[in-house]
Amino acid sequence: MNETLKVLRERRSVRRYKAEQIKDTELNAILEAGTWAPTGMGKQSPVMVVVQDAETIAYMSRLNAEIQGNPGTDPFYGAPTVVVVLADSTNPNWLKDGSLVMGNLMNAAASLNVGSCWINRATELFDRTEGRELLKKWGLPESLRGVGNCILGYADGPLSAPKPRKEGYIVRV
Repeated sequence: MNETLKVLRERRSVRRYKAEQIKDTELNAILEAGTWAPTGMGKQSPVMVVVQDAETIAYMSRLNAEIQGNPGTDPFYGAPTVVVVLADSTNPNWLKDGSLVMGNLMNAAASLNVGSCWINRATELFDRTEGRELLKKWGLPESLRGVGNCILGYADGPLSAPKPRKEGYIVRV
């Protein structure tokens, strides 16, 4: 089977991570894959913010848990790296462009045996005062909105088996 199709078929979301930080060479390859995601009219509206500082990750995780309605939990599952994908909301394709970046990040991670998972609520977090303060701290414009948090790390345990594909997934007309 073609290697790309094999990765697409075998990629799984990881929700348990080792504390070990991923290698810079792996991170750089994953981030580069994100830069090659297609964007509407080639405008490249997304921005990827790499967070590896444990204190900042814990802060974002706490806010994410509050937004989720589950305070005291860790929606980032102990991942040592979070790539926050943001996109310029003045571009009508901001959410679609950022979503394609998220997909590229997760598929590239899987190809390198790095675990990943898309964690929602980035839009809500960066629409809040705390999120706006993070953008300011990072020197980013307020026009950016959160698309998703791509958590990265080495899986702590085996990956889950895939669910069977549903009937009617493909309709030929």
